[in-house]
Formats: sequence, C-alpha cells, structure tokens
Amino acid sequence: MEKKTNMKLSMRLLVLLSLMGLGLIVASVVSALVLLGHTNLLAVLTVQDVLAFIIPAVAAMAIFYRRPLRAMCLDRGPGWLAILVIIMFYIVSLPAMNWLVDLNEQLSLPEALSDIEQWMRTAEDEALATTQTILDIHTVGELLACLLVVGLMAGLSEEMLFRGTMQRTMQDSRLSTHAVVWTVAIIFSAMHLQFYGFLPRMVLGVWLGYLLVWTRSLWAPIIAHTLNNSTVVVFSYLTNLGLVPEGYGDNLGLPSPGAFPWLAVVSLAVSLAIAIITHRHYQRRVKGLED
Repeated sequence: MEKKTNMKLSMRLLVLLSLMGLGLIVASVVSALVLLGHTNLLAVLTVQDVLAFIIPAVAAMAIFYRRPLRAMCLDRGPGWLAILVIIMFYIVSLPAMNWLVDLNEQLSLPEALSDIEQWMRTAEDEALATTQTILDIHTVGELLACLLVVGLMAGLSEEMLFRGTMQRTMQDSRLSTHAVVWTVAIIFSAMHLQFYGFLPRMVLGVWLGYLLVWTRSLWAPIIAHTLNNSTVVVFSYLTNLGLVPEGYGDNLGLPSPGAFPWLAVVSLAVSLAIAIITHRHYQRRVKGLED
C-alpha cells in the first residue's frame, strides 16, 4: 500500500476513532433534525451507517494512503469461487454458530460481579427490543427496505470501517496477520455492546477478516456480512407471516437437553475444513502469481 504519511499506528487509530466520534455526533444531530421526533429506526440506521461508518472510513484512508479505495481493497472483485465458498460456509456453519450463540447466552459472571451482569442483561434486553422492532416486518415493501438497510448498508458500512480501514491499517504495521484479524474481530464484536452475543459475533468477525486476507477484496467480507444479516431479515419476515416456525433458523443444530451436540460438532469440523481449503487455495494462487 502506498502511504501518504508515516503516521504511527496508534495515531492512525486515534484519527479513525476521532472521525467516528465526530460522525456519531453529526449523525445524532442529523437524525434529530430530519426525523423531528418521529421514530424511524431504519432511517436512523442509514444516517449512522453513512456518517459514522462509511465517511469516517474513507476519510481516514484518504489521510493515510494516496489511493484510499485501493488501500481498502475495494478496487477488485472477489471472484465467483469466493462467493460460492461464502454461501457454502454460511450454510454449513449455521448449526455450529447457533450452538455457540446458545453457549454464550448461558454464560454468567461470579456473584461478586452481579451488578455488572445485571447491567449487561439490561443492555442486551434493550438491544433485543430494538432488533425486534426493526424486524417487525409484514409487507414486501418493509422487507425490501429492511434488506437494504439491515442487510446491505450494515454489511457495507461495517466492513468498510472494521475490515477495510481498521484491519488494513493494522496490517500495514509490524503486527502479525493473525493478531490483526483477531484483534479487529474482538473490537468489532465489543462495539456492538451485545455481551451475550459476543462470542459468535467475534467468530464471524474472524471469518470476515480472513476472507479479506485471502481474497484481497473487501467485497468478499461485505458479501458474507450482507448474507448473514439478510438471512435473519428473511427468516423474520417469513416467521411474521406464519410461513416458518418461530426460531426455526436459530434452533438448527441445538441438541435436546442432556444430549451431545453432534450436528454442531460436525458443522464445526466441516466449516474448519472449508476455511483451511480456502486458505490453501488462495495461498497457492498468490504463490503462483509471484512465480
């Protein structure tokens, strides 16, 4: 990546966080002025995605690099093989991810930290209530709007910020690739402030991070992120219409009480195999280009 400045990594991250903070403030003001007291969560999310994620990400990379979009890996497509792998991995990993979600929800803190746990539970309940409001969709118009905002816009904006800017900036340092991918995944999950979904969201962030490393295209994690969010939207829509049982997708892979989670274990093993094969494929591809 062609640098525009030799600014240290710590200073770059401070610049990025400052731009995000400024974006959040502007987004809050714009939302208040535009909505004028009317509650429209999709509109608020759209304003937030643009002003607090996309613009700060591009602005930061424009400060750091001469070709910001190229530095973010937005100048190349992922290829059909990557898209096929993304779809296959999502389907195969669903039982394992559901199992991890269930395990995370059962975690509890020691008695001495009961006040913190109560705060975490309250924050989780508030986030869940907001999510349920957003996903209370019953018409095709509401479905399309939700897919656009919750699916595409969220996937695009969050990947531009976390993988396209934060990860790419940290990769251009002395940190190892693995350390960068896992660190950004932890930050990505923590910033959602949903503690009882922290582990599965972190694992998702790791997968998205490695997709960027392997394919060298930000469009790969954007597609994967959008697929993940959009599937939730579609299942919610079908559930609201009574076409599928409530929690159908969320319960896939969960064992009955006392039973061993065989499906989740098999799902985990196959998912890891897909990830390893994908890694080796792109590793050979890069080596071939270098030769």
